[in-house]
Amino acid sequence: MNAYLKEIADLCDINKNLSTHTARHTFATTVTLTHGVSMEAVSKMLGHSSISTTKQYARILDTLIIDEMKKVRQLYQIPASRVPH
Repeated sequence: MNAYLKEIADLCDINKNLSTHTARHTFATTVTLTHGVSMEAVSKMLGHSSISTTKQYARILDTLIIDEMKKVRQLYQIPASRVPH
């Protein structure tokens, strides 16, 4: 499978080493976590026996943190101008 991914990368002029490992990271961060899927659910989807493994494996993107803070701001109706950057 990794050989096929490398061939696809070559055909698409992607200068990144594509692999199933890269695909799992992309799935964990871009596809699930940034769309609000819980860390617990992602852990189960990836087949990890411990959520600590998932936490090391799946990076939480800054956009997810920003979205979560927007929810807090809405909850307390804090104007955006008053939230430090």
